[in-house]
Amino acid sequence: MNPLVRRLLPLSLVLTSACVMSADAHNDAAHTRLMNDIAHDFVATARMTGVREMSPAVATAMATVPRHRFVPPGGQAAAYANRPLTIGHGQTISQPFIVALMTELAAVSPGDRVLEVGTGSGYQAAVLAALGARVYTIEIIEPLGRRAAALLEELGYDDVEIRIGDGNAGWPEAAPFDAIVVTAGGDLPDALVEQLAVGGRLVIPLDSAWGEQELTLIEKQGDGSVTRRGVLPVRFVPLVGGDD
Repeated sequence: MNPLVRRLLPLSLVLTSACVMSADAHNDAAHTRLMNDIAHDFVATARMTGVREMSPAVATAMATVPRHRFVPPGGQAAAYANRPLTIGHGQTISQPFIVALMTELAAVSPGDRVLEVGTGSGYQAAVLAALGARVYTIEIIEPLGRRAAALLEELGYDDVEIRIGDGNAGWPEAAPFDAIVVTAGGDLPDALVEQLAVGGRLVIPLDSAWGEQELTLIEKQGDGSVTRRGVLPVRFVPLVGGDD
């Protein structure tokens, strides 16, 4: 820019531009640190999860989705911390490592049809969409669902469709799904198993007999039966709806 022209710019505009550049640089650096933290957690939990590192596709999705856009204004300073954050209505945006792990376990490929139960902030849906999936996501809390829908549209995630409703019932007219990701803990809804395609994967935190939650991978076999594998102790908000 011509120095003379720059001197003629309003001071407020110059300061605003500088602040935007500073915020972008801060987010970029924080995002890089977060990716390193996630990589460390994969290594640290590999004996339990069976997954030592993110695939290139999942790593790219996690590095591309701007988590700070999915965090309420009051939580911006911690947007790239590797921990869950409150998003209001008693709900949270999940820990990034857990988002990456659940995405990895779901084994999503471009063109897959994926159901997410518990839209929340929309962050997990954005990560799934960044993998090239067609995402159907359900949120029972209307203000959260509408906020997430508006944000995902603004950010250009066109392959995400949101429904306000009870996720326990799934999305029958869009089934079968190649993968299902449930971001709230409880019992396994029968409808989700029915709507999972043969060879598909369902990743869900299930209540255990000892009062904790266990992230569980469920795979549907050719005869319609399923296998289960406990992956990692976790703590999610409760899955509401159904008989609640």
